[in-house]
Amino acid sequence: MTKPGLIPTAVAMAVLCLVQSCAIPAVSKRTPEVQLPETFTGATQSADSSATLDWMSFFDDPALAALVDTAISNNKEMNILLQRIAMAANEVQARKGEYLPFVGAGAAAETEKVGRFTRNGAVEESLEIREHEEFPEPLANLQAGLQASWELDVWHKLRNATQVATMDYMATVEGRNFLVTNLVAEVANSYYELMALDNQLSNLDENIRIQQDALAVTRELLNFGRTTSLAVNRFE
Repeated sequence: MTKPGLIPTAVAMAVLCLVQSCAIPAVSKRTPEVQLPETFTGATQSADSSATLDWMSFFDDPALAALVDTAISNNKEMNILLQRIAMAANEVQARKGEYLPFVGAGAAAETEKVGRFTRNGAVEESLEIREHEEFPEPLANLQAGLQASWELDVWHKLRNATQVATMDYMATVEGRNFLVTNLVAEVANSYYELMALDNQLSNLDENIRIQQDALAVTRELLNFGRTTSLAVNRFE
């Protein structure tokens, strides 16, 4: 006879051993030591960098330079960007001028003649300006004056508008540079690809000529009995 307390104890020990046997061991990790530079700038700022060169002095091939110049001059998007750059530059100048005071001058001249049998005409006849003097007819009116205004930028409205116009101008200029870079890259890529295809075609033509010469030589050897028709068939 087993005691009642031994069965639960045995079951608990078996479960504990099973849990310990199924436990997953910890995975050891090693942190890699990577030495990174403090800054990534400075390498492209040298005098020998291609980014500081103009595209006209970057290519030595005059034919390629002429093609690139034609592509840039006749590109509609480029002409649109040039107009936007001019508009942005004018906007910057206009925003800077808003800080200055505005002075304006104006002049006006007019004449007035009223009918005799009207209300104003009756008033003129009844008035006596001076003795033996009549009311001037027609009545002239001359005006001249100056106008000045100056807006103080208390809430930085003008300053912010100038900064926005300047940033817009800079963005337009960089957009033009980006478009020029893409055009130069596309034209140069197509040009050198065409040159590679021309060279490949020239190599194929030369290879065909060599094979034709070899075929002619093999036929001559066949005529003189120095080879069999198998070589001729292979070349053909």
